[in-house]
Amino acid sequence: MASLILTIIGPDRPGLVRALSEAIAARGGSWLESRMARLAGQFAGIVMVEAPESLVADLPALEHEGLRIAATHAGAAEMSAVTGLRLLLEVVGNDRPGIVHDITQILAMRGVNIEELTTQIESTPFSGDPLFRATITLRAPSEETAKTLSAGLERLSNEMMVDIQPLET
Repeated sequence: MASLILTIIGPDRPGLVRALSEAIAARGGSWLESRMARLAGQFAGIVMVEAPESLVADLPALEHEGLRIAATHAGAAEMSAVTGLRLLLEVVGNDRPGIVHDITQILAMRGVNIEELTTQIESTPFSGDPLFRATITLRAPSEETAKTLSAGLERLSNEMMVDIQPLET
């Protein structure tokens, strides 16, 4: 058995995840962890599976109707090498060009790793102006880094609210 990371992208349709999980199970694989989303009519997903090596050779048979699947081996060293303080970062503020770049630049300058990033644009209740919202799960190398993170992000804009909470690891 091999630990594999599958990336899947293609036109969204009902039953797509069922078909994928069925194909993995039929080949003796086990679905371990996943992140999936629908964006602009497209399905995008990343799945970690434990499966026979033969699954990689079978991937072309799983690709149909515009679906593309790629496999990467996940080594045991990479899976166990997670260290640092796990945090949940929530950012809300008026949308503007470059906001994701500015946030991620501050994180990278402090050696913070992003584990999961979700962003969306909403309309503010009264004016209808675009409101940016991000939820980021991250790993900070130390508690000191976590303490300085909020101040660094709040300097980006006086209209931005930043909340950082520790997560149980």
